Amino acid sequence: MKHGVWLPLFDPLADPLVAVRLAAEAEEAGWDGFFVWDHLHWNAPVQQAADPWITLAAIAAGTERLRIGPMVTPLPRRRPAKVARETATLDRLSGGRLTLGVGLGGDRYGGELTRFGEQTDDRLRGQMLDEALDILTAAWSGGPVRHRGAHYVVDDVTFLPVPVQPAIPVWVASYPGSRKPLRRAARFQGFFPINLAHPEQLAEAVAAIGAPGPYDVAVALSPGQDPRGYREAGATWLLTDFDQEALDLAHIRAVVKAGPCQ
Repeated sequence: MKHGVWLPLFDPLADPLVAVRLAAEAEEAGWDGFFVWDHLHWNAPVQQAADPWITLAAIAAGTERLRIGPMVTPLPRRRPAKVARETATLDRLSGGRLTLGVGLGGDRYGGELTRFGEQTDDRLRGQMLDEALDILTAAWSGGPVRHRGAHYVVDDVTFLPVPVQPAIPVWVASYPGSRKPLRRAARFQGFFPINLAHPEQLAEAVAAIGAPGPYDVAVALSPGQDPRGYREAGATWLLTDFDQEALDLAHIRAVVKAGPCQ
């Protein structure tokens, strides 16, 4: 199992210099990955939030080995052509270390859809997500992208330069029991279940995906939480999670410097 740090860029972590230093410390301590949340706004008491993409670029330039990425970016509230440019650029800057977490996004915790005039219908956001993933996959190939869908248009554009990786790994996020995201996850390189309550939920999801060959399954657990049941259920990555509404920088730094649990 690989181990990653997973941080919301809120309040004390909204300073990108703090996140870059933590990433360097994580690399030195033996962590395998460093992933950040992608949010525009969060409920109180959170007051500050940093841009994940600019922060990840700084982390990419300041590290050499860590796998990095947004975990997860809500593609339906982003323009896929811009994400194609951002992901290829970040993958090249990091030397091929980008993993892209994707999901529908939601309105529950910070009103990120209603407050910014975004699409709130889950079904339509699912369509937008699938279209955006088709565009990204085509863009990364280096061939001309010709897409005319219900939500996006790309009219014969070639996106160069291409990423370092032949295909940037995509991890699809989903809440437990959601069947359509599991079918979507089976088409890509990984699965990131949100808010798991017990390992049996993970085992059921992994069985439903049925991906052949190497496949990443990431779970988020609090520091010190026993990962053995999740490892047995199919997890390949353990992301160490922290309370987003009570972020203690000293505690986070101590966990990071102690290195990953085994």
